[in-house]
Amino acid sequence: MKQVIQQWLLTARKLLRAFRTWLRVKIVRQEIGEFTAKALPFWIASFLTALAAVGYADLFNWAEGVYLHWLSVFPWVPFVAAPVAFCLSRWLVVRFAPNASGSGIPQLMAAIDLATPRHNSLIGRFLSLRIGVVKCLSSTVLLLGGGAIGREGPTLQVAGSIFQIVHSFLPPFWYKISRKFMLITGGAAGLAAAFNTPLGGIVYVVEELTRTHLSYFRNYVFTAVIIAGLTAQTLLGPYLYLVYPKVARVGLEFEWMVALASVGAGILGCYFSKALYASVLWKEKHLTTGGRHWLFTLGAGLVFAALVFFFGPYVTGSGKEVMNDILFHNTATIPLFLVGLRFAGSFLSYASGGAGGIFAPSLATGAAWGFLVSESLPIDPVNKNLIVLVSMVAFLSAVTRSPFTSAVLVLEMTDRHSVIFHLMLAGVLSNLVAMAIDRHSFYEKMKERMLHRLLVPSPDAVKET
Repeated sequence: MKQVIQQWLLTARKLLRAFRTWLRVKIVRQEIGEFTAKALPFWIASFLTALAAVGYADLFNWAEGVYLHWLSVFPWVPFVAAPVAFCLSRWLVVRFAPNASGSGIPQLMAAIDLATPRHNSLIGRFLSLRIGVVKCLSSTVLLLGGGAIGREGPTLQVAGSIFQIVHSFLPPFWYKISRKFMLITGGAAGLAAAFNTPLGGIVYVVEELTRTHLSYFRNYVFTAVIIAGLTAQTLLGPYLYLVYPKVARVGLEFEWMVALASVGAGILGCYFSKALYASVLWKEKHLTTGGRHWLFTLGAGLVFAALVFFFGPYVTGSGKEVMNDILFHNTATIPLFLVGLRFAGSFLSYASGGAGGIFAPSLATGAAWGFLVSESLPIDPVNKNLIVLVSMVAFLSAVTRSPFTSAVLVLEMTDRHSVIFHLMLAGVLSNLVAMAIDRHSFYEKMKERMLHRLLVPSPDAVKET
């Protein structure tokens, strides 16, 4: 009898052990299934974002190439192309999607702030298929006129629009997915696909787009960045935005030059942002009729055309060629005052009212500042690239107030890991200087202005009601 009981107990233990194993496997399978179901919309949106980013990049490069070809054949073409393109670019925005103007990052930031049950219905004012299409068309037209704009900010707004659309198509029976998380992840995927900088996309989420703890949705961000980045690389190849500039090892005695270049770029970048925002406020106050707006846009196009005619193509486009020429020492025809030309060209292009980003133009202006500093100081030629790279980080940091994102972006663009500490130092110094001049970034000011105009009724509207 005792043996029978022992046998039963042994059998019961085996059955209990088997049941625990089965239960554990079932739970794991359920968790995997739930994670996959929740992650699937992020994966689909990331794949579509990569396709859109690659197509937009090809369109952007085509437009730049067409304009430079026209310029080489007809030196007078800026006086026709710039005014027409500036006006047509603005008309597309005004006529079809007013919130497609400018960079696109403030719109994405505003949409993320609106991603609450109370304001979900308002997100379509900043992110939609129409806005994404108009964004690409308007910026391409502006580029056909030589506009000094970038595609990175617009790509983030397009990515946010794609993630918003995918979220809106989720059926009622699907797992609940945070719209805010979707939009934040869209920003990361867009930046990763635009610059081929996956780490930059992740850091930008942490530093700029959200105050939410990353642990809540890190798996979605990581997988979205991987899918967007791998898809873009598959179509474009494993490219670097700026290919392996030479940098030399420097000692501590060189750091004062790094600090000087960084602080100067930080001041310049901060006042560039202030100039952009001041132009927005000035137009709102003084250009009270449509006719005045169009005259201003036409005038901006003519002034831009004069800069191109007298100083050459370095004023135009995203500035990638400028950065490459400076970093690889094709500088025989580059004027020392190029920093002023890039500053003015980017300002006029943005102020015209069309669509276009300021990420790449900011990097180009920073590179031009670094070129000026490196040519003005007693710096060994092998160390000039370091000054240029830290100036790029510093200028972008002052504009975006995202120093670590700026450092990681330039690091991933160039694959120069040996200077990471110099890049981080430049970002921190620049950010401190910019914060001392103006506590809020251009993107933050534009976001708050957009949200205020949307959520706070104007006095005239209150009187009418």
